[in-house]
Amino acid sequence: MPLAFCGSENHSAAYRVDQGVLNNGCFVDALNVVPHVFLLFITFPILFIGWGSQSSKVHIHHSTWLHFPGHNLRWILTFMLLFVLVCEIAEGILSDGVTESHHLHLYMPAGMAFMAAVTSVVYYHNIETSNFPKLLIALLVYWTLAFITKTIKFVKFLDHAIGFSQLRFCLTGLLVILYGMLLLVEVNVIRVRRYIFFKTPREVKPPEDLQDLGVRFLQPFVNLLSKGTYWWMNAFIKTAHKKPIDLRAIGKLPIAMRALTNYQRLCEAFDAQRKDIQGTQGARAIWQALSHAFGRRLVLSSTFRILADLLGFAGPLCIFGIVDHLGKENDVFQPKTQFLGVYFVSSQEFLANAYVLAVLLFLALLLQRTFLQASYYVAIETGINLRGAIQTKIYNKIMHLSTSNLSMGEMTAGQICNLVAIDTNQLMWFFFLCPNLWAMPVQIIVGVILLYYILGVSALIGAAVIILLAPVQYFVATKLSQAQRSTLEYSNERLKQTNEMLRGIKLLKLYAWENIFRTRVETTRRKEMTSLRAFAIYTSISIFMNTAIPIAAVLITFVGHVSFFKEADFSPSVAFASLSLFHILVTPLFLLSSVVRSTVKALVSVQKLSEFLSSAEIREEQCAPHEPTPQGPASKYQAVPLRVVNRKRPAREDCRGLTGPLQSLVPSADGDADNCCVQIMGGYFTWTPDGIPTLSNITIRIPRGQLTMIVGQVGCGKSSLLLAALGEMQKVSGAVFWSSLPDSEIGEDPSPERETATDLDIRKRGPVAYASQKPWLLNATVEENIIFESPFNKQRYKMVIEACSLQPDIDILPHGDQTQIGERGINLSGGQRQRISVARALYQHANVVFLDDPFSALDIHLSDHLMQAGILELLRDDKRTVVLVTHKLQYLPHADWIIAMKDGTIQREGTLKDFQRSECQLFEHWKTLMNRQDQELEKETVTERKATEPPQGLSRAMSSRDGLLQDEEEEEEEAAESEEDDNLSSMLHQRAEIPWRACAKYLSSAGILLLSLLVFSQLLKHMVLVAIDYWLAKWTDSALTLTPAARNCSLSQECTLDQTVYAMVFTVLCSLGIVLCLVTSVTVEWTGLKVAKRLHRSLLNRIILAPMRFFETTPLGSILNRFSSDCNTIDQGPAAAG
Repeated sequence: MPLAFCGSENHSAAYRVDQGVLNNGCFVDALNVVPHVFLLFITFPILFIGWGSQSSKVHIHHSTWLHFPGHNLRWILTFMLLFVLVCEIAEGILSDGVTESHHLHLYMPAGMAFMAAVTSVVYYHNIETSNFPKLLIALLVYWTLAFITKTIKFVKFLDHAIGFSQLRFCLTGLLVILYGMLLLVEVNVIRVRRYIFFKTPREVKPPEDLQDLGVRFLQPFVNLLSKGTYWWMNAFIKTAHKKPIDLRAIGKLPIAMRALTNYQRLCEAFDAQRKDIQGTQGARAIWQALSHAFGRRLVLSSTFRILADLLGFAGPLCIFGIVDHLGKENDVFQPKTQFLGVYFVSSQEFLANAYVLAVLLFLALLLQRTFLQASYYVAIETGINLRGAIQTKIYNKIMHLSTSNLSMGEMTAGQICNLVAIDTNQLMWFFFLCPNLWAMPVQIIVGVILLYYILGVSALIGAAVIILLAPVQYFVATKLSQAQRSTLEYSNERLKQTNEMLRGIKLLKLYAWENIFRTRVETTRRKEMTSLRAFAIYTSISIFMNTAIPIAAVLITFVGHVSFFKEADFSPSVAFASLSLFHILVTPLFLLSSVVRSTVKALVSVQKLSEFLSSAEIREEQCAPHEPTPQGPASKYQAVPLRVVNRKRPAREDCRGLTGPLQSLVPSADGDADNCCVQIMGGYFTWTPDGIPTLSNITIRIPRGQLTMIVGQVGCGKSSLLLAALGEMQKVSGAVFWSSLPDSEIGEDPSPERETATDLDIRKRGPVAYASQKPWLLNATVEENIIFESPFNKQRYKMVIEACSLQPDIDILPHGDQTQIGERGINLSGGQRQRISVARALYQHANVVFLDDPFSALDIHLSDHLMQAGILELLRDDKRTVVLVTHKLQYLPHADWIIAMKDGTIQREGTLKDFQRSECQLFEHWKTLMNRQDQELEKETVTERKATEPPQGLSRAMSSRDGLLQDEEEEEEEAAESEEDDNLSSMLHQRAEIPWRACAKYLSSAGILLLSLLVFSQLLKHMVLVAIDYWLAKWTDSALTLTPAARNCSLSQECTLDQTVYAMVFTVLCSLGIVLCLVTSVTVEWTGLKVAKRLHRSLLNRIILAPMRFFETTPLGSILNRFSSDCNTIDQGPAAAG
């Protein structure tokens, strides 16, 4: 049959123009093709010539990436336009198939429009990524022409009385609206960017993150289609498929996703919440701050989730229509000519077509999955950002905590670790599941309504089953949470004992106490396993109910439907659409227990977080009232974070005349007082607010730019004095004044009339470096521990290394100063740890340096070198204030100022000559101790000299061996870099190979009998579920084969017998499926318990019998992770397999 654009009839009226050209429908359709041909003709050369040759060369980090105004709206409108055009093509094909002749103008213009719409968005994307908006003028012309031509067609439909009953009229109206909105978007781009019709275009720079080549996470910067499909990750996934990735390949995070950015947002929310709602405290204040900081993203995720759930119901409706269409004969109708001999199908006829419904089902499922994944992504991203913000806030709170909170047992390090690791994780998971709180009710309500629409009153039976069993599920979820809390208590006790055992493993092996401590851990583990059995029972019941409730609801609904409503429709379309709806209702039922548990855990975590954030911090320093100024009343000193001020070197001044009783707690204004760095006046300090003062009547002055030594017997309060000056102790009375910077270095306050004594005190303090008596080290390299995030200065770094005698130690390390020292410096000796801690204090650009007994772990030679090259040359000669706590009295002659302590009080302060004149007995005691220390130094020197002089033959052998070792070390260093680079990759390779062996180990731990029962029950359960669907199809198909007379004979014995037999077999299969669901859930949990018990016992035995070399080279945290997170995964992981 010949084809023609306007029809294949020889005497067709499609070519008549006697009533006007625009009244000819074929001409109007041909006119609508013109804009699309124009766009294709204009854009194709630009795309293929301008970008085609370079598209493969454009790097993923294009520096000109930019989103024009209305970017997301343009993409959404384009997607809607494409969908409407697809519907118009389908409608044209259906309308053309009604008549004998074929009219290409019914669907060909829509096809051209579809191609033009795709071209427009590709063209726009290339212009946007190149930031060259002047080429958008082609799209402006296209949208204008398309809007005009489509409006003409819509007006002509109105003139010929074609209305809403025809689908084409509705589609044309939608196209007019979409083209008009796209035109407005284009005009808005001109208004904002001014790239045409304006003298001065407005230049907009691309995002800052894209200028950093280290940022490879491009989700916020790609177009909407790539965001929805994650297309931009294809290259990354291909690379990861070929070889394991490392952190360098992942790159940096965008600024908006970094922990500091989210922490600042959370702090702003806390501040706004305090201002808006007075008196709101505790957990409620935290919830309000979280909702203020991250609530919008959560609402967006919930919106996506609700849209996805609503689109999920398109599946049952389309299945109902498709099965109903295939099960009935097509209705024969006489087409009526509506316009130029063409029949336009109605919306009902369009949606009754099985092929149309199949396409709509595909598009609905595609869009549903897109919205669902978008909801997951936004929720997960928000949860991760929230977790990072809260962890940062906890870290910041830790830095301001009073030392008494930890030292007096009010708060343990384990509790803080739980807050950081577990409670923040619980909040993150709550945000992951939070959209379900709103989506589940919507999904249940809409599902029940659709069931009622399909089944009628029978649907209320299935709804009643779900509603009646929902409280049972809630009860089981509550019991599950209680069992989990009980399990966590025993788990914490077990981890505490395991930690104690591992920390003292050397002593345990020395005294052969391994079995004693292993028995303690196993006893606690047995208690934990008892609680885990209760947890497993409730978990198996929860899994059983999630799988059995839909089967029971289907059984009761269908049997009741054919028993009580014998004349009701029970066709395949009704049965399978209803079955699909019941499967959709499984999702909220399955998530109910998880959401309830997550909500309860989040509430508990927020309560714990509230208690932690409200705990006492370093108490604000106070000074005595002074004369009020005209600007306001007297002020108090407060404790605020240190401010880093550029240090200048003040001249060293003599502060010897500062001794004597103080007449007031206010620092004097004379010149001597100005030359002092720290003043404590009448201070009483304690570790607990209600405790007995550890330091009493402390009145001291520390000179600026000089070396001050604090001496005294063990336990007299020397270290406490340093911490009191730093504000780490609770102050009972007195005052602490800082003035480590001269007035010339103090920045001017922008509001001098509001300046308080606290502000002046803090601005005068400057940075302080502190090296504690017990070294505190990072799990990082030697270099990173020394520079401690400060700018790297190679010359200064070498001077500090030399002063601390670290170069010989660095030379023997495997990778020099790039060697990872392990957790708490486990790979180093005590002296090495001490010197690295001191080196960090020496390297920092701080005005004040506090050193708490830095010689405690050093021999006499290292101590002398550190004193001379480090403290005297690098610090004191640099005019920095040094406060040194020491027991090495031979260094007292180097001190500019000495503070002697006894029993928590100041015995005396002054120079060494002052002590010689006024404290003769104490000075003679010091002199005796110094002579004794000098004699010990002499003996050690002679001994070491003898030990370091080998025989001549041995010296030669050692010399040749040193040469060989040096060559070997050079080769090892060359290979070390590549080994270090591939370290993470090799670990990932091992992880990729481990799962099969791990699965075999896991399954073998369950035993042959239990494993066989598990596999057999799972296979049998799925076979029965398939049999249920098969029997339901056979049952509903029999209803169609009955004659009309048999369908209405409700008293017919044959009819009743058939329904009864089908119903009985269906009941038996469903009952068997429910029983098998219970068996499989119990078997899975019992298998998990048995495996968890055996694996933990094996792990404990292997660890406790491991040699000491294993504990010296393996970080303690890595071992504890195996007993904590990994064991927790094994204990509670099998629930997901049910």
